[in-house]
Amino acid sequence: MHDPVPRLPSLLEAVLSVGTDLELRATLQHIVDAAAELTEARYATLDMTDPGRDGLRRIRTAQRPEPPARPEPPESPEPPESPESPELIVPIHVDDEVFGDLRLAGKRAGPFTDEDEQLVRVLATQAGIAIGNARLYETARQRERWIEGAAAVTTALLSGESAADALMTVAERARRLAEASAGVILQPTEDGGMEIVTASTLDDPGDIVGTVIEPGSPVLEQLLGGEPVFIDDSATDPRMTTHVRHRFGPNMMLPLQAGGRLLGTLALPRRRGGRPYTAVERLLATQFASQAALALVHAEAQHSRERLAVYEDRDRIARDLHDLVVQRLFATGMMLESTQRRSTGTGDTDKDVHAMLGRAVDELQSTVQEVRTAIFALQQPPADAPTTFRGKVLREAAGAAAVLGFQPSTWFTGPVENRLAEPVAGRLLTALRRALAAASRRAGVSRVEITVDVTAPLPDGRPGVRLTVFDDGGAGTTVTWRSPL
Repeated sequence: MHDPVPRLPSLLEAVLSVGTDLELRATLQHIVDAAAELTEARYATLDMTDPGRDGLRRIRTAQRPEPPARPEPPESPEPPESPESPELIVPIHVDDEVFGDLRLAGKRAGPFTDEDEQLVRVLATQAGIAIGNARLYETARQRERWIEGAAAVTTALLSGESAADALMTVAERARRLAEASAGVILQPTEDGGMEIVTASTLDDPGDIVGTVIEPGSPVLEQLLGGEPVFIDDSATDPRMTTHVRHRFGPNMMLPLQAGGRLLGTLALPRRRGGRPYTAVERLLATQFASQAALALVHAEAQHSRERLAVYEDRDRIARDLHDLVVQRLFATGMMLESTQRRSTGTGDTDKDVHAMLGRAVDELQSTVQEVRTAIFALQQPPADAPTTFRGKVLREAAGAAAVLGFQPSTWFTGPVENRLAEPVAGRLLTALRRALAAASRRAGVSRVEITVDVTAPLPDGRPGVRLTVFDDGGAGTTVTWRSPL
């Protein structure tokens, strides 16, 4: 046995080198390289006992060994084993647990000696301390990133984003923090499944959005129950049934749940063959999903309060229009109509005044109709699909306005909500849609008038409804549609 003192400087240098870096992977690489250099081994590896904890399986020497007689597998090459080149295996302990085995093989000057083993054991002791420090640093850095990410998401969501933008913000930020291949949001469907409604990916997410986990899938019970699901390999896990699972590997599916309400699921799959998620990453991602769900609920509540304020303001405007403007217009129309009846002269001047009064009465009646239509439009929730017939007609007019460049005038005569029912209402809306489309294609159209009259009888005397769509394109075009009630 040789005296270890001459090799003491090399040992001290190796011990110091393993603690020069706080990043875990770099620390492990220093350990492997230092062990190989200290023992003059051609080959050294560090095999982790629990790859899932740190997301690492094996670290090899930076310099590849000399080519062996037989080709090594590309992924996990094993050190050469033969009576002439035995291995030296030394465990590394971190906090009283075996972190992994440090394996050395192929010593250049003969077999490994007891002195080599002693030196490597001293190095392994220091390596355990360095690995523990690196773990603490890595955990602190990861926690800081996730906390900053959650804060950024909360700030973005409370800044007034739409619901779709809010979900994309959560998916995008989570994908980056988790270093995942994709970040997707799934929401429950009416038939008991779950559908991907938002996807943030490095590639085109078009074929991912709309993917459905059908009812009966083994993973659905956990997801709909608000439980996190961790998957080692999406492509081979029997619980995964979607058509896109084959492209992904490790996956986390985390509930977006706040106050007992399940908003959806945040899934963070990595590519096939990607490193597994560590216990720390799983914990931080779960906490992020909880905070993101709470931020989504708060953003939704804030948006609801803002919408309520808008509705209240619109109700006030509608009341003012109804109580003041309509009454004044109606009173003015009655006065003009009374004046028209009293103008009984026969002169041309009196006839002109009579005609002018008639036109003024007609204009006032039209204005009253316009104001009433505006009042009804103000009372409709702007973001919701209308459920009344009047609302559906106004929606068609608003859709045409985007093409025409102006808002068509819309008048209703008679109790359209009470007298007009399906399927007549559906056929009328179809006729209205066609008439508006035709008007938008005509040149020179600057005015479109829509009239729905449920007091106009059919030519045969039966009660009916009449739709009239007039536009001033060219010489003017009037489209009339009738149907019995």
